[in-house]
Amino acid sequence: MGFRMGIVGLPNVGKSTLFNALTRTASAQAANFPFCTIEPNVGEVAVPDARLDRLAEIAGSRQVIPTRMTFVDIAGLVRGASRGEGLGNQFLANIREVDAIAHVLRCFEDDDITHVEGQIDPVADAETIETELMLADLESIERRRANLVRKLKGNDREAKDQDRLLAAAQEALAEGRPARSVSVAPEDAKAWRMLQLLTTKPVLYVCNVAEEDAAQGNAMTARVAEMAAEQGNAHVVISARIEEEIAQLDPEEAALFLEEMGLAEAGLDRLIRAGYELLHLETYFTVGPKEARAWTVPAGTFAPAAAGVIHGDFEKGFIRAETIAYDDFIALGGEQGAKEAGRMRAEGKGYVVQDGDVMHFLFNT
Repeated sequence: MGFRMGIVGLPNVGKSTLFNALTRTASAQAANFPFCTIEPNVGEVAVPDARLDRLAEIAGSRQVIPTRMTFVDIAGLVRGASRGEGLGNQFLANIREVDAIAHVLRCFEDDDITHVEGQIDPVADAETIETELMLADLESIERRRANLVRKLKGNDREAKDQDRLLAAAQEALAEGRPARSVSVAPEDAKAWRMLQLLTTKPVLYVCNVAEEDAAQGNAMTARVAEMAAEQGNAHVVISARIEEEIAQLDPEEAALFLEEMGLAEAGLDRLIRAGYELLHLETYFTVGPKEARAWTVPAGTFAPAAAGVIHGDFEKGFIRAETIAYDDFIALGGEQGAKEAGRMRAEGKGYVVQDGDVMHFLFNT
């Protein structure tokens, strides 16, 4: 599995420029006016992972298939979106469909690009969108709790659980805190996710800076970093313009360009890594002569469920997983060397997959 990350932000902060660069397409129109992105543009990108190429090299795999990540470029939000201002209703509907939010914040000065709020203040911009999402959640909760009244009178157990969780979220929102700040018991986790509240989405702040600030950031990104730390959220510093240029280069040219800019890696790599950490995702591999392939699973996934990512029959008929740690596979020259050294393990249904595991599943048909 991959995951869907929605690129959101106020108009003219560089969302579509970043989307175009990340997906290496020109499908999202980048223009200097609000709402240039009316329908959410969706693009899939391969997740770069140097480990996969190394595994394929050792195994002599004919094909290399990375796992994929989906970006959704969502229409710019403005103040009042929770009341339907601008394209607010559409924005709110689209954001419910993503797993996480990449909140693009403008951290650069440019007199030629207007700012919808009339001033450059990324922290205020973040607060504007967070406030609109919180207001939308409050309205949704009030409506849903009102609709539960009849079921509550009938002592409907499911309705009671739902109302209890909605009440907890409502209390937090009324205090000015997003719903993700609510501590939820493990047994309530599934029901909590089913509420689909906007402010339960994990947030990654993307500081869009001028090219000269891409390596070290600036005073504005420092403020965003402080805000993110206080909230327990993550942030990355990216120049959408640099990413746009890199997207037009071949790998060798891109590497030289990054070196000239004083950057160790492309922004895409940093963004995906931060996104994986945000959603607690891990990668395991299947490797053979035909192909080397990466698969994404949530941290804590048991072996049968990991097998099910490949095919449902693998999970249903799971017998065991022949597993080699990535470092062992590399150090011992591949599967045969790992077997001879006793480093291939037979793991059962209770095994929790570890990041970098090289796995082969045995199952009943």
